[in-house]
Amino acid sequence: MQYLALILAYTLGSIPFGYLIVKWRAGTDVRRAGSGATGATNVTRTAGRAAGIATLALDALKGFFAVWIARRLTGDDGTSWVIAGCAVLAVIGHIFPVWLGFRAGKGVATGLGVFAAIAPAAVLTSAVVFLVVVALTRYVSLGSMLGAASAPLWAWLWRPDDPDLMKVLAALSVSAVIIIAKHHENIRRLVAGTESRFGAKK
Repeated sequence: MQYLALILAYTLGSIPFGYLIVKWRAGTDVRRAGSGATGATNVTRTAGRAAGIATLALDALKGFFAVWIARRLTGDDGTSWVIAGCAVLAVIGHIFPVWLGFRAGKGVATGLGVFAAIAPAAVLTSAVVFLVVVALTRYVSLGSMLGAASAPLWAWLWRPDDPDLMKVLAALSVSAVIIIAKHHENIRRLVAGTESRFGAKK
């Protein structure tokens, strides 16, 4: 069951909701517009706010349920190393889906879902970090990276005595590193001062 849980976590994470929604709503490939990502931000720019909200919700839910299903299959109500691995694989599945030639989104919403499943309190404070950064700078990419990067710290601060803390921190840290690495082009644009701001007219 452990191997099945890992396979299902990647498979569920790899469902390209953003791609499917834009294909259905606009008849286009979202990867050929804007940033080329299949996440909520690019979907919003391509097919509108409703499509973006739907993408955000579905991408987060698939991350959450990847962990939930893994727990049901393994009988583990906590966070074992297998559960931690499933959390990371769901994020990897979203970023590198087999269905789209291993090219899709940046893992933020799916990361939100898996973080909520294994460290819900940390997600709330990471969300505050995201909102504050975006409100102050209007850079969604910067808010996403700092929110993801802060999740392990919040998990440790909220539950320092959690017996599964090391596994939770490992899952959060690895996922955060992958998400930030996927933002490498955004980082270059932020440094160059050419990154798009949320709500800015083109």
